[in-house]
Amino acid sequence: MSHEPVAFGFELRRRRTATGWSLTRLSMAVHYSKGHLSKVETGLKRPTPELARLCDAALGADGALAALVPPGAGTGTPAADEPRPDEEVWIMQWDSDGSFRLAAVDRRRALALGATCLLATAAGEGRAAASPADSGLLDASRSLFDQYRRLGQTAAPGTLVPPLVAQAQALRDVAIRSVAAARPGLLVLASRYAEFAGWMAQEAGNDRAALWLTRRAVDLAEAGGDRHLATYALARQALISFYAGDAASTIALAGRAAGTTGAPPRIRGLAAQQEAQGHALAGDHTSCMRRLETARALLAADAGDPSLPVIGSSNLADPVSMATGWSLYDLGRPQEAAEILDAETARLPGHSVRNQVRYGMRRALSHAAAGNVEHACSVAKALLGPTSLVESATVRSDVRRLTRLLGRHSSLSAVREITPHLTAALHPTA
Repeated sequence: MSHEPVAFGFELRRRRTATGWSLTRLSMAVHYSKGHLSKVETGLKRPTPELARLCDAALGADGALAALVPPGAGTGTPAADEPRPDEEVWIMQWDSDGSFRLAAVDRRRALALGATCLLATAAGEGRAAASPADSGLLDASRSLFDQYRRLGQTAAPGTLVPPLVAQAQALRDVAIRSVAAARPGLLVLASRYAEFAGWMAQEAGNDRAALWLTRRAVDLAEAGGDRHLATYALARQALISFYAGDAASTIALAGRAAGTTGAPPRIRGLAAQQEAQGHALAGDHTSCMRRLETARALLAADAGDPSLPVIGSSNLADPVSMATGWSLYDLGRPQEAAEILDAETARLPGHSVRNQVRYGMRRALSHAAAGNVEHACSVAKALLGPTSLVESATVRSDVRRLTRLLGRHSSLSAVREITPHLTAALHPTA
């Protein structure tokens, strides 16, 4: 056994006794059994990040307990490895049946095959003027992008990656042979397709493909004269670190993006919001709330460019309030989180299925952690159909957390009733 459970248990006991709390009182505050907490204190059970944050909040430890638990501890979920793009070149391959996949080959083999990255930055002057059909592609593709965004709320994310990448490639190819005046708009829109493809790849559970596509999106945007997508890419990398439970990387990456001088307010606001969530993972309530206030001010100041797709979610009435609810759960304040998430999920539009499930599961988690177990089961039950529909890696992660949390209350009939359905959602039949 490593030293981490022992160190955490010792510090938890020290802080609990210093405040005059009994195990029974702590048990009531964090909704874990007295026996479980006793085993954690003696090092016989590993603490999870969730338990650490709850104890942090209950004992006023300001993140000191959470800092003793490594990302993924007690959950079976390792922190994501940072990809090594310098060692490989990614190419797009279409199989004979029309299916799509990403493949990695080493640089020497790629050169021998004459392969290039599908979304490589367009270089050099175009050789032919844009045709009338080419000039109409930009408007049609812009309208089509909105359709893909709507489809992304209901379709399995992995199924959207191939057509999104194909559309980005079509725009890039047209840009290469277009006159100089037409090229920037085509390349920038291509970058938005690539960035959205990266987001769908991440939702499908492929972080490596997500990072690669995001980098290609930055290449395309910069080729089109948009220097700001690189800043947003930092926030996207921070999001991947956030889901891996790496608070330090989340804060560092998002902080760089939020502090980028000259970046649009929306990008800086989304980055500040992500930075706040990193501080929540670290158990730093003060810094989290401060960065959320900054995010709200920046997003309110955003004028936007109506000719380009909105960066980030366009279906949240108040993204900062939703992030606040999510952060309060991570800060070990589930009752406060549940109250905010109750209000904000009620404001989601009916067509926003992915967001309803994503934030709805976090709402169920919050109620369960706050001791409102039967209500948590009721919230989760209403989401079980849509959960299988959106096939989101983010949602699956929260379903796993909820299943573990509800397992502590297996004597309740509501828990016994929903547990098989949660298990089925995690292991759908082919």
